[in-house]
Amino acid sequence: MLIHSRDKGFVHPHASEITPRGVYEGRRDLLKLMATGAAGAALAGWAGREALAGVTPPGKLAALPGAASSVPGAQTMEKISDYKDATSYNNYYEFGTDKGDPVKNAHTLKTRPWTVEVEGLVKKPGKYAIEDLIKLSAQEERIYRLRCVEGWSMVIPWVGYSLAELIKKVEPQGNAKYVEFVTLADPKTMPFVGSRVLDWPYAEGLRMDEAMHPLTLLTFGMYGEVLPNQNGAPVRIVVPWKYGFKSAKSIVKIRFVEKEPGTAWNKAAANEYGFFSNVNPNVDHPRWSQATERRIGDGSSLFAKRQKTLMFNGYEAQVGQLYAGMDLKKFY
Repeated sequence: MLIHSRDKGFVHPHASEITPRGVYEGRRDLLKLMATGAAGAALAGWAGREALAGVTPPGKLAALPGAASSVPGAQTMEKISDYKDATSYNNYYEFGTDKGDPVKNAHTLKTRPWTVEVEGLVKKPGKYAIEDLIKLSAQEERIYRLRCVEGWSMVIPWVGYSLAELIKKVEPQGNAKYVEFVTLADPKTMPFVGSRVLDWPYAEGLRMDEAMHPLTLLTFGMYGEVLPNQNGAPVRIVVPWKYGFKSAKSIVKIRFVEKEPGTAWNKAAANEYGFFSNVNPNVDHPRWSQATERRIGDGSSLFAKRQKTLMFNGYEAQVGQLYAGMDLKKFY
């Protein structure tokens, strides 16, 4: 990502890795679940997958189990990234521009009460309390690659359900061509909102067919637990074939619109961040190559082994048809 400076224009921020501190939110929820026996059942379900996934339950936040997804491409046998890496090396500019800032600062975010407003070109607009939104459909666990534009990647077990389930419920009108996601911008709880890095609130968008694709996940958890604040609590989307900044965090509004919506990084630097932002090793960022990537957790930041970046982040078989006939260098 970029930082705006009066003197130098856009410059790339220094990335730093730090040891994650404890996550304090969610303990009361976990105690309530334990009291009802739900947490035990959830952790038992997670333990059944532990041998395959190669990870252990983090045991830090309220349990949020999900059955293994049957959606093609929603599972991988790749090594899952460590929870500490996935929760301490993040882009979340509302809490700072270094990779280690969100885990230090996001404890100020209040995720209850929380509502998501659905508006625009839909037959059934309305507001959803986060609890009702979670209950809208059965939770699934999906192990997705996360590839960021700076050249780093992870493999994360997310928990949620296809965004298409919500879209079908609200019944978009025929002229709804895009879905826009607006995130929380609260300067009282998000210390970097108001900075000149971006135009706040952070907004992202998808074409309707992208939003309806079964791999696009409305996400409430990861690693069998609710989302940590620094990872986009209490609700985000995950679009695994796109660069990470397309997966909006801490969503408060979902709008259905006819024209392509303006998006945060596209407005900040259109020549560097296109609306589609599909992972494409053949289209370089203007200042660095996208041909290879570094998997976080595989060695030190300076000497880590790099691997080839996969077209559409490895999901070409599932989503390539969405872009048939498009010039992917023009529509980057």
